[in-house]
Parts: sequence; structure tokens; C-alpha cells
Amino acid sequence: MAGSGSDKPRTPPAAATPLRKPLAILHISKKEEEDRRAKEEQERVAAVAAAAAAAPKPVAAPVRRFVDDDLDGMEGMTMADLLGPADQKRKQQQQPQGGGVARTPARSVDDFDFDEEAFLAALDENEPVGTTGEVVTGKVIEHESDGIYVDIGGKAPGFMPKAECGLGVITELKTRFPKGTEVQVLVTREQNADGMVTVSCRALALRQAWEKVRQQEKDGKVVQVKVSGFNRGGVTCDLEGLRGFIPRSQLQDGENHEALVGKTLGVAFLEVNPETRKLVLSEKRAATAAKFSELEVGQLVGGQVASIKPYGFFIDLGGVSGLLHQSCVTGGHLRDLREAFEPGEAIQAVITEIDPGRGRIALNTALLENQPGELLVDKAKIWAEAQDRANRARNTLRQKEQNAG
Repeated sequence: MAGSGSDKPRTPPAAATPLRKPLAILHISKKEEEDRRAKEEQERVAAVAAAAAAAPKPVAAPVRRFVDDDLDGMEGMTMADLLGPADQKRKQQQQPQGGGVARTPARSVDDFDFDEEAFLAALDENEPVGTTGEVVTGKVIEHESDGIYVDIGGKAPGFMPKAECGLGVITELKTRFPKGTEVQVLVTREQNADGMVTVSCRALALRQAWEKVRQQEKDGKVVQVKVSGFNRGGVTCDLEGLRGFIPRSQLQDGENHEALVGKTLGVAFLEVNPETRKLVLSEKRAATAAKFSELEVGQLVGGQVASIKPYGFFIDLGGVSGLLHQSCVTGGHLRDLREAFEPGEAIQAVITEIDPGRGRIALNTALLENQPGELLVDKAKIWAEAQDRANRARNTLRQKEQNAG
């Protein structure tokens, strides 16, 4: 009988598992490796430093500086001499016989060199002539169908278009501006690429006309104008080549203003504005200005009471109005203005102040009294002796002006 053991085959023993080091031992081994590597690196750095210290120091080569002799030797050399193998030849040229220093001949002045005076003269020759707004004088040198050429001293003549040859319509340029005629023009456009400027007689005439009109306005003058047209608002006229306008409200006969065309009127200035080209005139103000020119302080004038106001009387002096203030009516006590004068009553008074700019005239009747309140008692006597009393009043006013001055 077979043995009592089992019939199952025997399983071979498993392969032996390698032993693993504890974690603490692994940590110690890794730290030792790092320390060893750090020590080796320190030893290597120390060895390099020791070798560098033991090595002999290199001697610096002396720096050679250029002197005048070097520069003199390079003068006269071509680029081929500098780039080619001519160093030895150049050195021989630098060492002339006798040990002297080599010198090159002085450089001659060529055709392109010029001094400061020549440079400034060239600038003056090419300086532009005529800036915008400048008034220049020139001579007519040529005519074209659309304008004329004027020599104003530039490198090219100035051109004046036909429309700029003057105020109004000009048909014959050759008749108006013969060749050689000296004209004064205003530069309206600076020179172009060809050096030509644009000039104008018309612009200059307009500038001068506005300047003259502004001076006339400043002086308070009355001017004569001819009516050239009309519209619903008034009439137009010409003054110094400028177009003026007179509103209907400023005409003496505004209801029939169409009939004024072709007639001459005396007018004063209401508005003068060259920037907006606005010229407004007044016939009524001219009448006032003409009347003011006839009046003076201390003069005796006659008029009618036009209206009564709380502060005095407005007196019509024939085209202008004067104010008789309540304080200047009488030296006596005046309870009511109507005690002195009634509307429409004729009176006489002395002028004490004139302001043409504001259109004001101050009147006084108290100066005609011999005693305060006489005007309220006997006006007829005052009017009969008004001229003599006015002369006395004029002397009184002059004395006051002298004392004030």
C-alpha cells in the first residue's frame, strides 16, 4: 500500500522576499549623501581660488594716444591706403629724413566755401517780399485779360486780378493802369511756389475808406450822400465807395422814401462797423447835429413847451428838444409845474449844458429872474428884457466855469 501521505502534488516554496530597510535608516543615508556633496563643492571652490591667487597677474599693455603727428600723417591718405597693406609705407612717410616732423601743405579754399557775409547776402536776395496785409508800392509792367502784373521788388511780380483793380466796375485796364504807372496796393495773399503774390487796389481803397468814415463818425460830422436805391426798410446810398443804409425811421420823409432816389441828403452816423461791413446813417440825427452845432452854453433860445413831466418841461427848440428841470424854472417856491407854463406856451431860456453825443440840452429860466419868484408874477417883463438878462447870466456861467477850472 502506498504511504498514508496525500496524492496532491507539492507546491514549491515561494521565492524569498528581499529585506527592506526601515524609514529612519533611509533618511539618515540621504542626509549623509547631501553633506558629502556639499563638502566636495566647497573643496572645489577653494581649489579654484587658490589656483587663481597663485597665477601671475597679466601686465596691462600701455594705451597709446594719438598726437598731432599721427593726425598729420593720416592727411592725404586714400581709403585704399587705410585698408591695404601699406602700413609700413605709411610709417616710413611719418619718419622723414633729418628727424623732422612731416607737414602737409595747407588746404586751399574751393568753390563751395563762402563766409558769413556771403551767406547773409544770399538770404537777403531770396527774402520774400510782401506779407498779407502789407501795403507796398510798385509799377505796372504787363496787362492780361484777367488782370495786371505789378513789380513790387520781389523775385516775381505781383498779380492783381481785374476785380481787385479798384472800387466800382473797371472795363479798360490799359486805360486805367498804363504801363509804368506807380500804384499802391495791399498784399492779400503771400507768395506761391513761384514767388508771386496777389495784390489789390480795391482792398486798400476799402481799408482807407473805412478808416476815413470812422474818423468822421468820431468827429461827429454831417456828410452828404446820394441815394442810390430803396427797399421796404429804407434807402441805400454811397459814401466814400462804401454802401450805406438809412432806415425809414431815420428819414425826415420816411413815408415817401421811394421818391428820394437820386437826391442828396445830409446824414450823420448811427453805426460804423468795418468787421461786419455795416454802415448805418440817419438824416434826423444829421438835423439834430446841425442844430447842435449852432448852439452854445449861455445862449438865449426860444421854444415851445412840448410836454410836462413830473421832473420838468421838454421844450421844442426847432428840431431838437431841451429839458427845463423843475429846479431851474424859478428861484421861488413852485407848488405845481403848471403854475409856471402850460403845454404849447412859448418861452425863452438860457442854455446851461450841451451834450451832442447823447443829444441832450439843459435849459434854465431862473437865471433870467432879477429876484426869486419873479417868473411867477411877471413873465411878460422877463421876456421883454430876456436878452439883457441872458447876457448877465452868460457872464455868471463863465465865472462859475473859471472858478471850477
